[in-house]
Amino acid sequence: MSHDGVGPRAALRSVALLTAGMLAVPALAGCGSDDDPAGEPLAGADIGRAERAGITDGGTLRWAVDTVPDTLNTFQADADTTTSRIAQAVLPSMYRMDGRGRAVRNPDYLESAEVVDTEPRQVVLYKLNQQAVWSDGREIGAADFAAQWRALSGKDTAYWTARNAGYDRIEKIERGENDLEVKVTFRRPYADWRSLFTPLYPKEVMGTPDSFNDGARRKLKVTAGPFTVQKVDTEEDEVTLTRNARWWGDPAKLSRIVLRAVPRDKRISALSAGTVDLAEIDPAAARRITVAALPQNENSPLMGPGADRSAADALRSWAVANGSDEDAADEELSARRKLRKKAAKYARQQKALTGFEVRTSLEPAYTQLALNGADGPLADERVRRAVARALDREDIAGAVLKPLGLPAEPVGSHLALAGQAAYADSSGALGEQDAKEARALLADAGWVPGGPVKEEKKKDEGEEAAGAEGEEAGSGEGSGSGSEGDDGTYIVGEDDEKDGDGGDTGAGSGDDKAPRDSGTGAQRLPQGSAPGAYAPEGTAAPARAGNAPVAKDGKALTLRFVLPSGPGSDTLATVAGRISVMLERIGIRTDVSRVDDESYFKDHIASGEYDLALYSWPATAFPATDARPVYSKPVPAADGSLNVEQNYTRVGTDQVDQLFDQAIGTLDDAERHALIRKADSRIWAAAGSIPLYQRPQLTAVRKNLANAGAFGFRTPVYEDMGFLKKSAQGPSGTPGARSSGTPSGD
Repeated sequence: MSHDGVGPRAALRSVALLTAGMLAVPALAGCGSDDDPAGEPLAGADIGRAERAGITDGGTLRWAVDTVPDTLNTFQADADTTTSRIAQAVLPSMYRMDGRGRAVRNPDYLESAEVVDTEPRQVVLYKLNQQAVWSDGREIGAADFAAQWRALSGKDTAYWTARNAGYDRIEKIERGENDLEVKVTFRRPYADWRSLFTPLYPKEVMGTPDSFNDGARRKLKVTAGPFTVQKVDTEEDEVTLTRNARWWGDPAKLSRIVLRAVPRDKRISALSAGTVDLAEIDPAAARRITVAALPQNENSPLMGPGADRSAADALRSWAVANGSDEDAADEELSARRKLRKKAAKYARQQKALTGFEVRTSLEPAYTQLALNGADGPLADERVRRAVARALDREDIAGAVLKPLGLPAEPVGSHLALAGQAAYADSSGALGEQDAKEARALLADAGWVPGGPVKEEKKKDEGEEAAGAEGEEAGSGEGSGSGSEGDDGTYIVGEDDEKDGDGGDTGAGSGDDKAPRDSGTGAQRLPQGSAPGAYAPEGTAAPARAGNAPVAKDGKALTLRFVLPSGPGSDTLATVAGRISVMLERIGIRTDVSRVDDESYFKDHIASGEYDLALYSWPATAFPATDARPVYSKPVPAADGSLNVEQNYTRVGTDQVDQLFDQAIGTLDDAERHALIRKADSRIWAAAGSIPLYQRPQLTAVRKNLANAGAFGFRTPVYEDMGFLKKSAQGPSGTPGARSSGTPSGD
């Protein structure tokens, strides 16, 4: 399981993919004008674009996904990324995302939609495509819109909905002048009205609480997309979609799409075995596929099992296998047989992988460092700002993205990504990296270098105490350093390197920009010396004194850094290692704990059992609606607990809430975007979360598969996906006119 994923705009930004620490991505983002100064996306879609005329009619696409979903209703709390993928293929969407992250009208369902009145109420008039019908032959119309509004309005608690944002602002829904017109009247102005009715479910699903809660969990009897749901097979862990015979748009090229649940660490095996044609993969898998495509000769680097064995290792192995110690010889011969089998399997896989290529882009999502401001040292804004000012975000982004050949620019906004209408780099509200300023902020908060540290009792037998002294922090290749305890935790600043090897990104630690402290323990004055006495003028400062650990009230400043430990988490481990080293330079130590993927979010992030954590949020062009619960100020609930909604850092301000409220009711695009950027500046200043980099999107694709791959911002067009005719294939079987990866500008 991973906590990074992409899916349509779901009812709740729920957990999707843990290995890279992300929450489910809304499918639809963005409405904006071409005049917005947002620049271009850092990377465009890479989907092997081809004309429909060059694609074979028929065939089955086997698509690796993370899960077979527990529900097909995207508006339920347990909906996931696969739920969203299915909805995109089988249900109406009034708007879809283009290559710049803008919501654009979907002509298959919508001839037009516009605000036709603002006084005394905002009124939106939808004119539907006259050919748009459900799979049972009934026309899509006002009754479906009204049923969805009633289900999601929040007025009837019998509906188990994940959220009602936007729908709760609707006053009424009426039929227009004819059956093809739907008139939606809002009781309060709602700028993000384009976010509604995508996806749109039939009234048969939304009409009653029973049908909403249970009727669409395992099947959708009525659909209206290029595909229909044929079967959800929990035993085979796959969902089968088939062509919709009543689809009025361009007919689907594929006969079937099979969404097959394949764990991330098993996808290379599935690809090489020919059981899947399309799969999102990690950087290590991407390297294997890239290497497989290269011409092999005697100068090619050895890879796979045994590749790291030197000539001396081979000679030693031969000597043991042929030596007089029979037990040792048998053991060595057995090990050599196993190694040969592994090498042969690896070679077979590499040969099979020559039929695939890696298509790359950037996901519409970013990874952040979250700082829990609920209690402890990070409850002090000065400490949070010190942590933020210590980070070299360019270095972190480069470590992750440069080895993949992707643009390595740090993300400058919490609320949009480069290319989207609302994007602006507001990180200046926090300030640039500056270790001196970071140490000054710590000192202002009472955390000073060289203060006495009280001995603390160890919580568990064999556990390292938070105030452990006198060890040196090693840099390691793409990692921090630490000493592992019995509970799986380790403290950066200890001898042993226990972080990820950084192999998935190919990122090394890079050149340190500041010397590290060789002694992380507390500084103690000699007996009889006077605290605060000055050394004679000209006396040299102790080496690396600027990196001395900071302490307050006899306690060193040590932050709990929680990370997932499952497959695909190596990139996060690399990032965490770099962050830990950067914090050590200003005197902050990190106690890094690797926890099980399944418990990472529920038991640590959502419950607030962490100081620092890495996870990701999706970008959305409806930030006034979608991002408000992520950054709104937590408020006490009726039972005395703290209602944080989705603000897992527990950091918020009244001003940010007010700016969101103003933006959500502002229909003028330019004015709304200005309010969103202002809110983002305030979020930066509060330093509850620090955006680091836009997430890489790496997709392994069979070479002759067109119009599929790394979609970037773009919503997949399922009816255009298919396998190329031989006449349309390039020299290596790829689409004859591959996308350059640049935005199309549409």
